[in-house]
Amino acid sequence: MLLVGRDPSFAEHDPGPGHPDRPARLDAVAAGVAAAGIDAVVDLEITPASDAQITSVHQPEMVQQLIAASRAGGAAFDADTRSSSGSWEAARTAAGAGVSAVDALERGGADAAFLAVRPPGHHARRETPMGFCLLNNVAITAEELTRRGERVAIVDVDAHHGNGTQEIFLARPDVLYVSLHQWPFYPGTGAADEIGVGAGVWTTCNVPLPAGATGDVYLHACERILFPVVERFAPTWMLLSLGFDAHRDDPLTDLGLAAADFALLVGRLVALVPSGRRIAFLEGGYDLRALRDSVAAAVPTLVGEVAASVAGSTTGGPGRRQVDEVATRWDQRQT
Repeated sequence: MLLVGRDPSFAEHDPGPGHPDRPARLDAVAAGVAAAGIDAVVDLEITPASDAQITSVHQPEMVQQLIAASRAGGAAFDADTRSSSGSWEAARTAAGAGVSAVDALERGGADAAFLAVRPPGHHARRETPMGFCLLNNVAITAEELTRRGERVAIVDVDAHHGNGTQEIFLARPDVLYVSLHQWPFYPGTGAADEIGVGAGVWTTCNVPLPAGATGDVYLHACERILFPVVERFAPTWMLLSLGFDAHRDDPLTDLGLAAADFALLVGRLVALVPSGRRIAFLEGGYDLRALRDSVAAAVPTLVGEVAASVAGSTTGGPGRRQVDEVATRWDQRQT
């Protein structure tokens, strides 16, 4: 059974005309879930994040800034990141979706959760919104899980590096952050030599990929880097920052995946943890057709079902050399 997290408040976050993170993305995601053909889909009952849960990750001053901005009808936090009157309610509900999913999965009966949240989260830093993101949804969930004594692997496949998530857990030995992303690219972080600091050294793993990288390169990265790194860390939960903007039709990026590649990638990743301990968070994905098709391909694999088709997976793009260079670094790491 798949839990799906969705809420009317997510459509009330409106960054303004022409913004790529438009509410219509939710309709594309809903169409993808419907087309996925999963045997059992249940809507998750979401409790908005508490102040304590949010401030476990973010500075209280940032929270007050977000609240004040929504009360004033919205504000611009940077050139890309804007809010509206409905954004605070959407953001705190999105931030609570992960913890609600953890609670529901721990009660049993479901295999995984897919959280169709807006606004996205992985660029949000401790002290400031950034990159379309207001609160860091996946980080708030990871923090709650570690409070309960769990070891958490966050795997980020959005085309943009999740700088906020990395920064929050950079020195933490109990949270593994792994990212595959386009490089060089926004936000300018995510180089291969960013491996953590202090007690968190070797719990940050970045795999920067060149424009045009295809599905076979992603799977090569899984075999050479992600699988060994995650298995060595031995997580009890996996959280996926599941951005679909690595699709070749996405207007903001230059990677080369097709919908079928997300099915292969997600299916192999979630198999690294037991059923019932898998949560995927919607991040990017801005071409509506590509988003719909990619969701339809990927979400069945969260619950161990075979996607309707993996025909059309991509091959032949650049990036194998870069993957092998990162793999060599991790093969030689100090234990």
